[in-house]
Amino acid sequence: MKYPKKLRTYCPVCRKHTEHVVERAKKRGRSAGHPDSQSQRRFERKLAGYGSFPRPNPKGRAKPTTKIDLRFKCTVCGKKHTSGKGFRVKKFEFVGD
Repeated sequence: MKYPKKLRTYCPVCRKHTEHVVERAKKRGRSAGHPDSQSQRRFERKLAGYGSFPRPNPKGRAKPTTKIDLRFKCTVCGKKHTSGKGFRVKKFEFVGD
């Protein structure tokens, strides 16, 4: 999929359509797996003293592609925002100057 590097879209800070520079969002670590989170402590407690994995673990259901998440940087105010939950695509490249 080809996507423009610059486009006019809505800026929630300026509250109007302005020129934005588009970039791919970097992958981050998941906060849900943090050792101090309640869900992680509950999961560790469930794993303790158990023979196998405590939840159904289906095999062969991996998605063929990863989700692309875009970040839009407003050229007027300089704030960045994302749009939607991302989309799946095999090939992705930016076009334009």
